[in-house]
Amino acid sequence: MNSTPTHLAIRSDVVSATAPRSGILGRMCGLLALVGHAAGAITNETVDAVAGASHLMRHRGPDEPGTWTDATGAAGAATSRTGAAGATTSSTGAAGAATSGTGAAGAATSGTVVLGFNRLSIIDIAHSHQPLRWGPPEQPDRYVLVFNGEIYNYLELREALRQEFGARFATEGDGEAIVAAYHYWGTEALTRLRGMFAFALWDTERRELFCARDPFGIKPLFMATGPGGTAVGSEKKCLLGLADILGLDTDIDVRALQHYTVLQYVPEPETLHRGIRRLESGSYAVIRPGEAPKTTRYFRPRFAAVPFTPGSEQARYDEITAVLEDSVAKHMRADVTVGAFLSGGIDSTAIAALAIRHNPRLITFTTGFEREGFSEVDVAVASAEAIGARHIAKVVSQSEFVSALPEIVWYLDEPVADPALVPLFFIAREARKHVKVVLSGEGADELFGGYTIYREPLSLKAFDYLPKGVRKSLGKASKPLPEGMRGKSLLHRGSLTLEERYYGNARSFSDEQLRAVLPDFRPEWTHTDVTAAVYAESDGWDPVARMQHIDLFTWLRGDILVKADKMTMANSLELRVPFLDPEVFAVASRLPYDQKITRTTTKYALRRALEPIVPAHVLNRAKLGFPVPIRHWLRSGELMDWAYGMIDASQAGHLVDLPAVRAMLDAHRAGEGDHSRRLWTVLIFLLWYAIFVEGSIVPQISEPQYPVQL
Repeated sequence: MNSTPTHLAIRSDVVSATAPRSGILGRMCGLLALVGHAAGAITNETVDAVAGASHLMRHRGPDEPGTWTDATGAAGAATSRTGAAGATTSSTGAAGAATSGTGAAGAATSGTVVLGFNRLSIIDIAHSHQPLRWGPPEQPDRYVLVFNGEIYNYLELREALRQEFGARFATEGDGEAIVAAYHYWGTEALTRLRGMFAFALWDTERRELFCARDPFGIKPLFMATGPGGTAVGSEKKCLLGLADILGLDTDIDVRALQHYTVLQYVPEPETLHRGIRRLESGSYAVIRPGEAPKTTRYFRPRFAAVPFTPGSEQARYDEITAVLEDSVAKHMRADVTVGAFLSGGIDSTAIAALAIRHNPRLITFTTGFEREGFSEVDVAVASAEAIGARHIAKVVSQSEFVSALPEIVWYLDEPVADPALVPLFFIAREARKHVKVVLSGEGADELFGGYTIYREPLSLKAFDYLPKGVRKSLGKASKPLPEGMRGKSLLHRGSLTLEERYYGNARSFSDEQLRAVLPDFRPEWTHTDVTAAVYAESDGWDPVARMQHIDLFTWLRGDILVKADKMTMANSLELRVPFLDPEVFAVASRLPYDQKITRTTTKYALRRALEPIVPAHVLNRAKLGFPVPIRHWLRSGELMDWAYGMIDASQAGHLVDLPAVRAMLDAHRAGEGDHSRRLWTVLIFLLWYAIFVEGSIVPQISEPQYPVQL
């Protein structure tokens, strides 16, 4: 399998295990870590492979690439490395000589771990470098950290650590706060971090790598173990680049493929490659040489409703307002320009309205399409004017849409069949010309009850009083009714339990339709295969809370946050999501269901809380987003032509029934039903397969030169 496009240049900058200490402060980056199965497992070849694999994610941090290893050159002899781009780097070894893990002289290595990183500098741009070396006074270089994310309460954490333990810091940033918190508080430190993060922390004393992800899964972390060791990385393509070194199983996981077609994303911890998994959101892993990673969940979200008492309503709404104000204030911490995505809906408008209090020159961004009915640009412009922000819009043409698809899927790593990620890619590219950080409104729907489908239990409540047998018979009675007939869907949904019918916002394929396109279809590999364990943790909760809980583990981290991270980082742009904050969640989780949904609206309490913040024309507006006209474009034009070309050229016929997919496209083209979402799900997989398995499509990945300071 050729997973590494041949046109990519490889650059590796190497520093030694004994390099001078440096501070690492707030920033995005891409991280990669490989732990060998035994001391001395890190060879020259290993370091070179990690350096090359790291370059595959240089878009995540173009400001500062590099590779670090605990291996040392022979007797500390003077060695150096020249990268493919012609840059020579060196660092000072223990003996005062320039040294690295491997050198031009071919010095032998004897290390256990190698780290790759690409830094996007956000805070203390001039002095913040990777990796971070920190330790207590008696062991000042005990820990080595590579870190992707931001810790927004780092100032408060640093002060708490000083007060409680007399902790010392050499920098003014958030990286040291992570390491010191872990040193003094252990794994409990993770519950005190307020931010988005994925990090790898090497403990030179225990000889183990500690890795963790934030509670909601805002930042990704892939993980793979083979005969050659264990690797973790921000992007799967980097682990594929290490497949030979690690000895990974790179065959397609057909179970994960079926889950993808059901859900329109691959659910955590799966990936489409059998030998690569993901560290789940709200979890940490301990990796020791010669051992399989040991994972632990540290965050178990609970929606424990606290009823409103008479006269307390406004105080509860004020509590929401206050926690959002505080979250946005902390998310504005940066030494670069911060903008905001703005769809014109309540969530993004609220974030932008709060952000402009801290940056009166706030720039907001939106996108739309040339086709009428598929652009919210005018609404976004009105919202921007109402709050006093400068606004920039990007209109995407069908030709731009089609031409960008290979590049977008390459950045994704895993197929995600949400067409909204394409306009997100374009607006991120536009935003990066003006800012380095953007705020966005993701997470509000999951926390405050924003999806229309959350009102479904109200419409189906009458079915709850029927005996189970009667409910099932109503479901059988609905099957002969014609598609689209009034009442058919209601009878079908009413016959099912919540666990049977609800699995998020993407419901493209029925079982019958899946059998038609998946030769290896297994009835047991349906959505309940993914959701059963999650539902078990919410037994006894009200149905809205259970649906929210499911979405935290499925739709939010599988679709929304993946496209948000991948499409913005593809353009070296940091995206921050103030709604997905532990303190905001703590307030939202206490809301009773009647403060989330009513028969006429969603996010009821949030709308009340935002009355002083959001312009009146937005407050009760229906949910927006970035609608995409794929239904129309798959019937004529460039996207339709591209779709036929993908089907006809695909080598994935053993996994997907290509004639059945082509027949589906023919039917859609002829107006015999709307098959656009099902088609899109399969087409994105075929494109992914062509890039990462066949190697028949090699995306042309641009390397724009962004200013470090913006």
